Amino acid sequence: MARQLNRKLPGDKGISGTARAEDRIARMIRVNHAGEYGARRIYQGQLKVLGKDPELRKTLEHMAAQEEEHLAYFEEAIVKRRVRPTALHPLWHAAGYALGYVTARIGPEAAMACTVAVEEVISDHYGDQLAALADTKDEADLRKHIAKFKAEEEEHHDIGLEHDAEQAPFYKLLTTAIKTGSKLAIAVAKRV
Repeated sequence: MARQLNRKLPGDKGISGTARAEDRIARMIRVNHAGEYGARRIYQGQLKVLGKDPELRKTLEHMAAQEEEHLAYFEEAIVKRRVRPTALHPLWHAAGYALGYVTARIGPEAAMACTVAVEEVISDHYGDQLAALADTKDEADLRKHIAKFKAEEEEHHDIGLEHDAEQAPFYKLLTTAIKTGSKLAIAVAKRV
């Protein structure tokens, strides 16, 4: 059944104006809500370990505050549009915090490598959503917010690079593993 939702049906001119459109928008909101919740937990884990350094704390709190804004938007959208949140919310709660905490324990560079990896995947994900929403007339607010959030995720990516993410131990291996996990989380959260 899930595969049928992704298959384009005859006469389907895109997202707007169909029941399928509502399903696609619901999946977007569900996965974005889950992702922004996971981001909140990543920064909470990083701050727990690295929060004693005033400069690093300020940087992490800046990114965390933007993630809180993203999460608040999608929490409101979940309620307003009556979208079922992911059933894996408890997993995102634990996994997000663990990812932030563990990478921070490795060191500030590894925490920033985590940020670089996650934000690259999220930026691409938001880019795909913007492309899917490009021809819709009734989703201007959603498009506007996703575009804003995409720009902020790219800012976080760049902050990570500016804070020596590439100096993390096993940077390539670490970021590849985190990107793979992030892509898997996106795929699962759309459905479950």
